[in-house]
Amino acid sequence: MRHGKLHPLVALAKETVERYVRDRETPHPRKLTPEMKEKAGVFVCVQKQGQIRGCIGTFEPTRPNVAQEIIANAISSATRDYRFSPVTADELPELTYKVDILTKPEPIGSKADLDPKKYGVLATYGNKRGILLPDLAGVDSVDQQIDVACGKGNILPDEPAKLYRFEVRRYE
Repeated sequence: MRHGKLHPLVALAKETVERYVRDRETPHPRKLTPEMKEKAGVFVCVQKQGQIRGCIGTFEPTRPNVAQEIIANAISSATRDYRFSPVTADELPELTYKVDILTKPEPIGSKADLDPKKYGVLATYGNKRGILLPDLAGVDSVDQQIDVACGKGNILPDEPAKLYRFEVRRYE
């Protein structure tokens, strides 16, 4: 299956969603690029006409390599994001994909260590976790970034969340 000039990580996400939605099959790539052999957290976001259609990921590696993280998270983004109905075969030609490879989250000393354009944020409190990727449209301040991450993790305003930052390599 040819993907034009898509980066191999994005091409893998696209192929995964298309094969899974059409045939309930998953690809088994034989030749892995250097990035695919790494171990890292990965987010796969599916978009339709510039709007999010599904976005699911892992902030730490849960599988043997990035390729397997992409495959699992691409399927989840297309079919299991609770905010959206599952992607249908009719939608496939309209979809675009983003793949973010995350660095290991590091604890921060203060909000001054954050920058919503450069760093994503992970907020934790007990077993609650909320994560927000960096450089997202409409998220322009550190306070807004923290509020959204806490909200995603159901962390209440009076619960003192522990904050971590991470960077991403974004492929589109």
